[in-house]
Amino acid sequence: MTEPSAPPRAPAPPALVVTVAPHLAGGGPTTRRMMADVLTGLVPALVMATVVFRWHAVKQVGLCILACLAFEALFAKMRGKRPSLGDLSAAVTGAVLGLSLPWSAPWYVGIVAGGVAVGIGKAVFGGLGQNLFNPAMVGRAFVMIAFPAAMGAGAFLAEPGSSALEVLTQATPLSAAKQAGVAAGFWPLFVGTRNGSLGEVSALACLLGGLYLCLRRTASWEIPAGMLAAVAIVAAAGNALSGPQTPLPMLGLAAWRHLLSGAVLFGAFFIATDPVTSPLTPRGKWIFGAGIGTLIMVIRIFSGYPEGVMFAVLIMNSLVPLIDRWTIPVPVGGPVPRPAAK
Repeated sequence: MTEPSAPPRAPAPPALVVTVAPHLAGGGPTTRRMMADVLTGLVPALVMATVVFRWHAVKQVGLCILACLAFEALFAKMRGKRPSLGDLSAAVTGAVLGLSLPWSAPWYVGIVAGGVAVGIGKAVFGGLGQNLFNPAMVGRAFVMIAFPAAMGAGAFLAEPGSSALEVLTQATPLSAAKQAGVAAGFWPLFVGTRNGSLGEVSALACLLGGLYLCLRRTASWEIPAGMLAAVAIVAAAGNALSGPQTPLPMLGLAAWRHLLSGAVLFGAFFIATDPVTSPLTPRGKWIFGAGIGTLIMVIRIFSGYPEGVMFAVLIMNSLVPLIDRWTIPVPVGGPVPRPAAK
């Protein structure tokens, strides 16, 4: 007589550990992938800068990348942490920084800017993900103040006897409009046969790289959309109110000239969209982008600077915590009821 077999055991329930929110699903974009996307998106701007400025562009961008990588390793060692060079964040900071500098900035400008960008812009806040301000713009702002001659007149005029292209001897479109009321044509602004910082010479290159970032969802499209819309609206209103005898030459520029000139497109796609220093909520991103665009136009029109992207981004970076607090989305089902006061 055979013994009855034991009943099959019920499968053990899966062990689930639920903690406090937020809950993140796996398989999302990693820091390295996002940084690699940014480097890929910067390729058109770098190629166009190399076409216009030849080896000056390669030298400037390469020096800034090397400086940022070196300072990233140095400051990590000083803090007793392992250098995070593999996430490519330092390389992106160096690339954006280098493309925001003029071709003629001396070699030490890029090194100092890289050290300030990584040290003051990121390391003092605790490292990647904790910085309040865009590191590349912190570095550029420092050298803009510390070395105004190297960042100003030297960027617009080539040295006598230089083998540089003829375009290097021309004033930037915004400087020409600010000082002499001379407006550049559409084709030089759109394609990129003009002077300026390395990343801003070609609107077409910035658009190609920026659209790539938005399609990859590495950059939030709301920020550049809000920024470009604000620039266009303020520029169109100023142009409509200006007259032939206006003391503010920048008011006379058409909206499309403001959009294609300077670093508006470069800043909209590659600087303002930094996920660490921009708002988290969709409504906050629109406010952030619109604020940057409005400040750009205020600085261009009323200040002594022909460009205001750098200052506008840093000012709005400081307001990001408040913007996030003001634009907290309403949860499903309505606001959380508050307990009645006793």
